[in-house]
Amino acid sequence: MSDSIERLYQAVIAARDLDPATSRTARLFQRGPAKMAKKLAEEAVEVVIDAISGKPDAVVRESADLLYNLTVLWASAGVKPEDVWREMERRERLLGIAEKLPKSPVKVSKTAPVPVVRRRIVALESRLRKRQP
Repeated sequence: MSDSIERLYQAVIAARDLDPATSRTARLFQRGPAKMAKKLAEEAVEVVIDAISGKPDAVVRESADLLYNLTVLWASAGVKPEDVWREMERRERLLGIAEKLPKSPVKVSKTAPVPVVRRRIVALESRLRKRQP
């Protein structure tokens, strides 16, 4: 699976600078991250609707579209598939592969190899700077 995502990522990178008139990928890059994010969200909603409707074949097709659009957004953001795989491995060490990190801090034993690192909340930090005289 990760090989397929890596091949898709490399194809997205290669198509980034093609003619937007003939390449959907180039067109997404031309339109920017906001358009990429919108397409990703649309595909996610389509996966959900098809899953709720009990249409497994449609879920498969829409999931492929979702992965494509996610990969385009990764490339735009400078994220590589191996960055995501490393995060997944870190989470697996903390909680197991089938768990998502909770929103609140996790109590981890002292033998855990990697500490939980919180990301900066850029939007809030910029608001706070604006409020300060």
